[in-house]
Amino acid sequence: MFAVFEKYLLNKADFTPLEIERIRAATVVQTLPKRHYLVKAGEVWPYQAFVASGCLRTYTVDEKGAEHILHFAVENWWAGDQESLTTGQPTRYNIDAIEESTILLFKKEELARLRQEIPALDGLINATLHRSFLASQNRLHAAISFSAEEKYREFVAKFPAFAQRIPQHMVAAYLGMTTETLSRVRRKTSLHG
Repeated sequence: MFAVFEKYLLNKADFTPLEIERIRAATVVQTLPKRHYLVKAGEVWPYQAFVASGCLRTYTVDEKGAEHILHFAVENWWAGDQESLTTGQPTRYNIDAIEESTILLFKKEELARLRQEIPALDGLINATLHRSFLASQNRLHAAISFSAEEKYREFVAKFPAFAQRIPQHMVAAYLGMTTETLSRVRRKTSLHG
């Protein structure tokens, strides 16, 4: 599975064979069966995680038992809790596998060392964190400004494969609406093209 990550790295920046080998040596591969947790709320998250295959979701569960999904991560995406990783405090999020998934894990200290030693890796991670911040900002704007129909249209436009791949109740939880509202929006959207 490291080959998937190596391809990702080489598509993003220039790495020498020695740098790739050093990154490979720091990689821990974990297979996560469907519905199994990568991390549970209350645990400390000590990794950066790269999804080599499969699909993960990051979510919370409120006092009424309702799930609130913050993030999906599919192949070639990163997953984890930056706050827990940075502060060492327990995460408030659950991250589990929607599909059987293979994850490449990098311990915080190992990755920090690699970032110091390999400028291309440091630049790639900084760019990834920047894009993640912008995506979070855009998602927050959509959550407070868009109608249910606009949220769904934007979701399908940005992530067309997700609409088919991810169960509808999870899409609804991600968009901040009930499954019934999502069904109504999908019907309305399909009627109006």
